[in-house]
Amino acid sequence: MPLCAEKGIEVEVHNLYYGGCSLQQHADFLMLDTAAYSHRVCKPNPAPSLKGRELQIRTIKDTVSLRQALRDGEYDFISLQQASHDSGIRASYEPWLSMLIDTVHAYQPHARLCWMQTWAYSQDAKHPAYSRYQCSQQVMWDSIQACTRYVQEVSLQHSAVSLQMIPCGTAIQNARATKLGDTLCRDGYHLNYVYGRYTAACVWYEIITGKDVRCNRYKNSQMTSQQARITKKAAHEATSL
Repeated sequence: MPLCAEKGIEVEVHNLYYGGCSLQQHADFLMLDTAAYSHRVCKPNPAPSLKGRELQIRTIKDTVSLRQALRDGEYDFISLQQASHDSGIRASYEPWLSMLIDTVHAYQPHARLCWMQTWAYSQDAKHPAYSRYQCSQQVMWDSIQACTRYVQEVSLQHSAVSLQMIPCGTAIQNARATKLGDTLCRDGYHLNYVYGRYTAACVWYEIITGKDVRCNRYKNSQMTSQQARITKKAAHEATSL
């Protein structure tokens, strides 16, 4: 949101959260209409200049179902994603992805459906699922890329709801090939708070606004100017593919 605020663009972000949730788990919750999620909303503060006021207002509503969230309002973009540990396992996608696409489209026919591509783990990650990928970042990244192509194939079968790709994984891999090296994650799989998350945010900024993030002056206050340049370039190149 600060990237958008820098250009005077107001955005409201809704995050339907259930930690580590796979497509299959989402589909199970959908079929049972389970109120398993935390609905986290972040919107611009109408009076951010007042002393003590932040730029954003955050609210959280617990025990919400997917159907409830889809009925909660009209959305411009809705993104789906696979749990990171399953992101490179093709058998973990269908039939659950198609079920979710069809349901989201039925409730929100005017929203732009997106696919949020996850990233490979750090080379030294200790995640228990890393062994599925031979504990190799390259193997995991190749698997994620293959599954991204598979998601595109699946979405083409739903001609009315072709998915917009959000290539965060590509941006992270781009950044890893720079002076930053394999430092984008804080624990081997979650992005770090300084420039890891910023890289993913830059990807989202370009997709949502259609603007070149390299022309955006906002950077995390803990980042160096060099880190900002590198990560914005990595994100821009990912969205330009």
